[in-house]
Amino acid sequence: MRGRTAFVIGCVLAGLILAMAALSLVWLPYDPSDTTGGRLAPPGDGHLLGTDKLGRDLLTQLMVGARIALTVGIGSVLLGALLGVAGGLLAGFASDWLDDALSAALDILIAFPTLLLAMLVVAAREASLGSAVLAIGLAMSAIVARLTRVLVMRVLAQDYVTAARTSGTSWPRVVIEHVLPNIWPTLLVNLSLQLGLAVLAEASLSYLGLGPPPPNASWGRLLQEAQATVLTAPLGAVAPGVLLVVLVVGVNLLADGFRDLADPTRRRSR
Repeated sequence: MRGRTAFVIGCVLAGLILAMAALSLVWLPYDPSDTTGGRLAPPGDGHLLGTDKLGRDLLTQLMVGARIALTVGIGSVLLGALLGVAGGLLAGFASDWLDDALSAALDILIAFPTLLLAMLVVAAREASLGSAVLAIGLAMSAIVARLTRVLVMRVLAQDYVTAARTSGTSWPRVVIEHVLPNIWPTLLVNLSLQLGLAVLAEASLSYLGLGPPPPNASWGRLLQEAQATVLTAPLGAVAPGVLLVVLVVGVNLLADGFRDLADPTRRRSR
C-alpha cells in the first residue's frame, strides 16, 4: 500500500511538471524575451508571479524551464540508455580480455565526477541544449553499461540460457528472447533514477553558465540570476528551486513504484 501511494504521489508531482512543459509548447503568458514588465515587479498587474530583474515574466520563464528540464533529462536518459545498454551487452558477451578492458574503462568513467565530465564535454563544444544532452548522456552511460553488464552476466549463467545456447540458438535470438526481457525491469528503475540526476545535472550546468543559453530559461540559470536579489525578491529564487525539488522527488517516487512492480516480493512484504 505504501509503495502504491508513493507511486501515485510521484505521478501527480511529475505530471504537474509535464503538464507545465506541454502547455509551454502551445501557450505562454508572455514572450520569453519580453522585458517590458518592469524590473522585479511583485505578483499581480498581469504578472501572476511577478517579474525577474530583467523585467521578464517569471511564470513564463518557469514554464520554459520545465520544458528545458524535461527535454534535457529525457534526452540524456535515452542517450545514456542507448550507449549504456549496447556497451553492457557487448561486455557481457565479450571474451575475457575484452570484458576486462571494457570493465576497466567503465570503472574509470564511473569514478570520474559526472558533473566534471559534463562540464568538459560542454566546454569542448558551445553551450547549447544539444551539448547539455550529449554531456549528461555520456556521463550516465557508463553507469548504465556497468549495471547492464552485471545483469547480462547473471542471465547468461541461468540453466535455460545455457540450454538455449547449447541447442544452437543464435546470439541475437538469445538477447531478444532471454536477456532483454529479464533485465529491462531493473534497467527501468535505474533509468528512472537517472532522470532525476540528469535534471539536477542540467540545472547545475546552467547555474555555472554552461547550460542552454538565453532565451532558454533553465531553472538553474534562473536560480543563478536571482541569487543577487533573493532578499528583495525571494520568489525568483524560491519558485525554480521548488519546481526542481518537485520534479526530482516525483521522479524518485515513480522509480520506487517501478521497483515494486518489477519485484513482486517487495509488494507482498508491504
